Amino acid sequence: MNKSANLSSPEPDNVKPKAKRRRNPAAPIGKGMPRKRLKKNQPGEFNRKLLLIGLEILCLGITAILVIMILLGHSASRFSGTSFFGNLLPFAIGVLVLILATSFFLIGWWKLRKWLRLHSECLTPILSLSLALLIALFVTHDQFTPVYGNFRMLVGGKEEASRVTISHQVYAAYRRHDSTQLQKMVDRSQEYQQAIEDAAKSFNVDINLLKGIAATESSFIPRDSIDGGRGLFQITRVPETVIAQALKRLGAGKIDLENPRHNAFVAAATFKHYLAEMKNDLFLALLAYNIGPANGGLRLIMQQYGASDFTTIQPYLQTLPRDYPIRVLSYALAFRIWQKEGELLAYQEGNNAIHIQRIGIPGLGAKL
Repeated sequence: MNKSANLSSPEPDNVKPKAKRRRNPAAPIGKGMPRKRLKKNQPGEFNRKLLLIGLEILCLGITAILVIMILLGHSASRFSGTSFFGNLLPFAIGVLVLILATSFFLIGWWKLRKWLRLHSECLTPILSLSLALLIALFVTHDQFTPVYGNFRMLVGGKEEASRVTISHQVYAAYRRHDSTQLQKMVDRSQEYQQAIEDAAKSFNVDINLLKGIAATESSFIPRDSIDGGRGLFQITRVPETVIAQALKRLGAGKIDLENPRHNAFVAAATFKHYLAEMKNDLFLALLAYNIGPANGGLRLIMQQYGASDFTTIQPYLQTLPRDYPIRVLSYALAFRIWQKEGELLAYQEGNNAIHIQRIGIPGLGAKL
């Protein structure tokens, strides 16, 4: 064994030891060395994600609301009645099933969402938007009208039942009208279209409702009547505040009831006055317009008999024209149908009944 192999060989005298490399203090730390790139928070990226999530939530919310209305509307029709086992219990079970189905849907959507986001962030908003548009397509169809009506009845209770009862009186009155006579009424109204439209806009009243009043009062043949009515809307005595409001909107110094424009503005102001007095009850406002201020007006009659709405006041009206609101609204309905369809649809033909109910009675809030 060579002993010299185990001994370290001496370094030559002319070889200097390696000096440690010193870092230049002026050089930046980590220069020349690989380092991780820091992610910067980009506001544009955050706003885009927020927009996509907002769109998804909005579309899912709209879809959920419309589906609930549809299902409850169908259930209210299917289980209508007072029998506990035949109606009430099945309806309650249906509501429970709806809650469970909603829970399962949300769980499934969350899992589907995770899978879709692996492919693209835009897929979930697009899918939710597609669902909302699909449900909205059904809502715009006439077949949704009965379903929506059942839903209103379910939520509205007594108030909605009263509205539906009177609404069908209006539809029946429209059906009884002679189509030729209705067409004549529409043609006559064209002469006063601008005056009535200006009055309606000025007092925020449905123009077709004002036309219905004019058709009932004068058949669009302005004249002075025996009971003191004057002009297109058969204006009689009206409160001073009404005249003041009409003058202000007209920008005139004096009211001329022979002028159709002045007559229309006074009529709109009068109707608006009675609508506020009757707490936005359309039927009572129309009845008050017809009765006028004579003998204290409708409000005094209601106080005398303790009536609170159009249904409860009818038995006490006696010789007063209780059918006046029905006549006004049947004409108003005809004007709205003409405005939207360009013709007067026959209520009894085909699916016109459902379509007309969807169009809705002016001022009554019957349409969706």
